[in-house]
Order: sequence, then C-alpha cells, then structure tokens
Amino acid sequence: MTGSSRNSRDGSSTHNRRYGKLKKGDDEFDGYNSENHPRKNSPVITIDAPHLDPLMAADNSPYDATLSPLSKSPWSSHLNEEASSSSEEALVGSLVREEGHIYSLAATKDLLYTGSDSKNIRVWKNQKEFAGFKSNSGLVKAIVIAGEKILTGHQDGRIRVWKVSGKNERIHRRVATLPTLRNYIKCSMKPSNYVEVKKHRNMLWIKHYDAISCLSLTEDHSLIYSASWDKTFKVWRSSTYKCLESVTAHDDAVNALVVGFDVLVFTGSADGTVKMWRREMQGKATKHFFSQTLLKQECAVTALALNLEGTFLYAGSSDGLVNYWVRETNLEHSGVLRGHKLAVLCLATAGSLLFSGSADMAICVWKRSMSNEHVCMSVLSGHSGPVKCLAAEKDPDAMLNERKWILYSGSLDKSVKVWKVNESATPGPQNNHPQLPRLSVSGEFPRVSSLRKMGSRRY
Repeated sequence: MTGSSRNSRDGSSTHNRRYGKLKKGDDEFDGYNSENHPRKNSPVITIDAPHLDPLMAADNSPYDATLSPLSKSPWSSHLNEEASSSSEEALVGSLVREEGHIYSLAATKDLLYTGSDSKNIRVWKNQKEFAGFKSNSGLVKAIVIAGEKILTGHQDGRIRVWKVSGKNERIHRRVATLPTLRNYIKCSMKPSNYVEVKKHRNMLWIKHYDAISCLSLTEDHSLIYSASWDKTFKVWRSSTYKCLESVTAHDDAVNALVVGFDVLVFTGSADGTVKMWRREMQGKATKHFFSQTLLKQECAVTALALNLEGTFLYAGSSDGLVNYWVRETNLEHSGVLRGHKLAVLCLATAGSLLFSGSADMAICVWKRSMSNEHVCMSVLSGHSGPVKCLAAEKDPDAMLNERKWILYSGSLDKSVKVWKVNESATPGPQNNHPQLPRLSVSGEFPRVSSLRKMGSRRY
C-alpha cells in the first residue's frame, strides 16, 4: 500500500452533508461557516436501552463567560462521601449533566475538559464547574491538550484551537479553526487540490469531509494529527496550522490514531486493521509511508492507546477484546485481553495500568507485570450507559513514592465519573481469571430504529 495520497477513495460514505460556498462568518468563529447556516450533525448509534436518549440534544443557549458558570450550570457535582480515602479503588464523585452524552475527555494538572453533543465544552476544577466555552458545532468527538492550547475535533470535520485568556483563566478564546480560511482560499485556487470524495463530488484535500474521530500530537507538540471517518488522517503544523499532508489510510472509517515510538504512527479502522506508518520530514513537509499491518480481523478496531514510555501498544475492538504489542519484541503480537461482553470503546494508560471502557457499561483495570502479562485487577461499575472516553492523571494526594491515579470516565449516560485507583493494589482471587462470559456480537451496536443508518462500525 502506498503512503501519502491526496486522492481519497470513497464510494460508500453514509453521511450526506452539503458544503456550501465560502461565506464570511463572524470574527471569532469559523471564517467560512456562517452562524446563519449551521451545519447539522449526524446522529450517533447508541445502545438501544430505555435509559438512553438516542436523539442528540442540541444546547442552543448561549454561554456567557461573564457570568459565574456555577450559577447557570446545567451540570451538578455529586461527591461520594462514603468513599474512604484509604480505599484502594473507589468512586469518589460524579459530574452529571441533564442533557448531552459525553464523547471526549482531557485532563491536565487540576483541570478536566469535557466534550459532549452539545455546543458547550465544560472545564472542571476540583469536581466543580470552573469555566466553559462554546463552539459552532455540536458533538465534540476529541479533545487534546497542547501546552497552553486546547484542540477540539468535531463532527463537522473541523479542528478548533482554543487558548486561555492571560487576563482571566476562566475565559477561553478561539484562536484558529483548521483548515484556516487563508489556507482554504489559497488551496482552492488550484484545481489539482480538489479530490473526488464521492461520485460527482469534489472537495479540497486539506478538509475532512466526515467526522473527526480522534486527535493526537507529537511529543514536542510540533505536529497535529487528525483521523476521520473519511478514511484518512491529516497532518498539521502547530505553529502555522497549515495542513501538510493527507493520507488515505484505510478502506473504512479511521476510528483511532496514536503517535509514538519516535517517528511511528498507528491507526485503527472499521475495516478491522491496525496499521503502522513511518514519518519522514522532507524540508518543511512530512511524508508518511505505510510500514506494516499489525492486525487484520473481521471486527472493527475501535480504540488505540500507548503507554507513556511508548513500549506497549493496545487496540480495542468491537468484539470486546483488547490486543497488544510490545516494542522490545519488534511489535510482534503479544496477547489478547478478554474482559468485556460488548465493544471496547476507549482505552487509557497510567503507569503499569491499562483501563478499558466498554459498551457493556464497565471499566476493566488491567495491571501489567514485569513479564508483560496482564491481570484484571478489578472491574469498575457505576455507569448506566456505554463508557465512551477515559482520561487518567496522577493523584495529587498521593505521596512521592505512591502510584495512585485519578481516572475520569465519560459515558453515554450523560455523566462523568471520578475514580481513585491504586496501582499497588493486589488483585483479588476473583480477578486472576478475567475471561468473563462474553456475548456473541457481530461487531455492531444494536440499531435504533429512529436513527438514520450511518454505519455502526464507526465509533
């Protein structure tokens, strides 16, 4: 398979969006997406259960940064007073919202950013709402932190870059939307910059024409990666926000992407494969070359994660399994973790721990041994909907030599839960054999009749 390509191939996209002519928008938000003509989001397949609202609720109320976010907040924080500070694993709190499924999380220092299918991105501090900022597009599918900047990926195929005000840390201002208006106009002047995305439909290669599924950064934050359901991933320069490259990576939606192992990039797709790519810098440009396929299966690959040291790669699948590879063995397949009944929707790592969140509403906590074996330490239960996103950070209350973590889990039950996990905890006898009974699944969520069919292998 060849590496970089501007010629996207897509004959089966199930989203029928229309991208109109260039319009002059407001000064603060998108330059070519007028607020008078908002883009409508496609619905998302969810578990067909009575406690879930399958229809996405749009938050149309404006967010006034001058008002206290606590006084007007639709969120509430519930602390678990029964949780003992000495307990090895405990649910210490819940952040509950009355509307909006949680699709993305990012934690940095003492702040937690949450994205949902409303237009507001919330900022939490010490489990209390601290700030918020509003986007033109609903359904924030990805959030990453790049130093002082916050990047959000949206269902409209755009990346928005935010920065905290130097005068008021509660105020977040949008500093860019990718692709930028200048880059968009400049690129549109050349007919060769248009690629066919559907029959009789062309678009600029610098623009994702389908939802962004995830974002990732190089270690030095110099490059931004965006993966999309349009089967491509794109590379952006952080300093100028210019799109450097577009790679047609898979035969179906790209559900996950992680950057690590120096110049390597890993992608996971609804086509059932995990692929590895090698990055080369060519002057000020980049060139990505296909290296090898690490996994090929019938079930969709739904999530990827690397540990902090970049020595273990994990891939979650719609069949409830987690495959993993070890760098020191030249990325040979090293094992499969069986602990979920339904699709694994998200993965996160912390120290020697791996957290896997699933459509079965549970979170498995896996501990890696010196021999690279994994044991299921515990199963965290508390959500009443699929666990869609995870984020972990060091417990600020931990002593210098203690390995304790705070785990945040976002769910389609419209809540974020906060957990304390002790890496030094000893797994109980019941957890030594994590092969729980698994349901027979076809790699797809149960369909909801009221939703437009959109391809349930996309996550």
